[in-house]
Amino acid sequence: MSFNETVLDSWTALQQAPVTVQAATALGVGILITLAYPALFSSKKSTGITELGGWSILTAWPFFNKRFDFLRENFAKTGENFFTFKVLHHSVTAMKGPEARKAFFDNKYFGFSEGYEILMGAAPRLKDIKEPEEHQEISWFNKQLSLLLNKQRLSEVLPSLFDDVQARMDGWGKEGRMDPFKNIYDLVFQMTVRMATCRDLASDKEALDKLQHDYWVLEKSATPTALLLPWFPSKAKKDKETSTRNLFTQLYGYVEQRRAAEVPSADAIDLLIAEGLGNHEIISFILGTIFAGVVNTGINSCWALLFLSFNKEWKAKVTAEVHALIQTHTDTSSSTSAEPLHKRLSAIPISVWEDEMPIMDLVIRETLRLVLNGTVLRRNLAADVALAGTGKVLPRGNFVAFPLSDVHLNPEIYADPAAWDPTRFMPGREEDRKVPFGYLGWGAGRHPCTGMKVAKLEMKIIVALFLAGYEFDVVDAAGRFPERLPTPDYNDIQQARPVGPPTFIKFKRVVE
Repeated sequence: MSFNETVLDSWTALQQAPVTVQAATALGVGILITLAYPALFSSKKSTGITELGGWSILTAWPFFNKRFDFLRENFAKTGENFFTFKVLHHSVTAMKGPEARKAFFDNKYFGFSEGYEILMGAAPRLKDIKEPEEHQEISWFNKQLSLLLNKQRLSEVLPSLFDDVQARMDGWGKEGRMDPFKNIYDLVFQMTVRMATCRDLASDKEALDKLQHDYWVLEKSATPTALLLPWFPSKAKKDKETSTRNLFTQLYGYVEQRRAAEVPSADAIDLLIAEGLGNHEIISFILGTIFAGVVNTGINSCWALLFLSFNKEWKAKVTAEVHALIQTHTDTSSSTSAEPLHKRLSAIPISVWEDEMPIMDLVIRETLRLVLNGTVLRRNLAADVALAGTGKVLPRGNFVAFPLSDVHLNPEIYADPAAWDPTRFMPGREEDRKVPFGYLGWGAGRHPCTGMKVAKLEMKIIVALFLAGYEFDVVDAAGRFPERLPTPDYNDIQQARPVGPPTFIKFKRVVE
């Protein structure tokens, strides 16, 4: 379902009066349809892949709220690298292992955007799929992204990014305690909106906070109830409709405002207008950029700070690297040396941020390996695929789920995989090169991450400002430094907060 269709559905739903009898009838009929004639036991079909038994809706439920555990437990239960289960009328095949890795990331008919439709509760039936549109859609998005995120434009917007982040940090006060999984996400959202929209929105904190609120409501509306019982008038479904309408309406106003401007600016919306895009296309692109960038960049920025807080040696190394860049690339003998820290950092050329921070790059690479262990999805859009060396066949139309932990937490690839150790990527060790597709932090194969450079830049901005401007440590709710390094909750697909009690960052500003 396109974004515009989602908005239309939202309006239709809002205009319909509540009908308790119809809702109750829908609930009863839906349960009968969903649960009728289940396979109570696991079975193998002609594909050679075990299909999980039980009531399909109950079997699939944990895939949407405890996905990491669901995949791990069922791989262990079946004793195989492949199993299939049902989500509504769709089949989903979970796969791991070297053969699965190659098929998943190399097969040109495994649709990327189609794969994620199942998480939006709007996956089309196979007969409705037009294969070429998959590649056209991704190419179109990447074309607009390259327009906004090229080196020249990043150079132009870099000072504004530092100004934005510093303004948000100033709001924390000189010292205190903050929740990184809230406050750091605010920084990432701010920067992403700055690069993807216009200064009128990015500079209006109240409007930005409203946009962010609706974003998170929509992000968290993909509940098991909303996805597995799409006909049921759940709170999540209503929240999705309302937040979708709010996001569309707010962004539409800014696009119209920029169209009416007498003098175009260099902001993203103006550039997209100049490319001939319509309002709906621009809004769809903006939302796609926000949803693609905020979650993963936010997660990894938070965890990079937590890991550095626990590893004083690497914290000192990265801090020294940041100070060296300031000394090398800013004029410390002139009046500019008295400028605020964020102004001096923003004067460092974009090429330096991208290419001359090897220690920070190692920290980011290892953070992604240890934190990004969710599930990536595809859909087989072409003919049945025989998976080489396995005797398995993946039918046309099946969704495919691959857990990144099969690589990133694999002891056959990474020594002591639960440990945070950036040296594993250094020359002479290079554990990620042991096997094909040995590192998946920035995508792989036919779908590398096109936003990698800007995601790394945002992380570097946050970490650099923290290391050069603050004293900080991880603390628990009582203000004590934890005895052990927290571990990410891999079932928390939006934020990967630490398992157990809440974790905070205690900070004190030491450099203005």
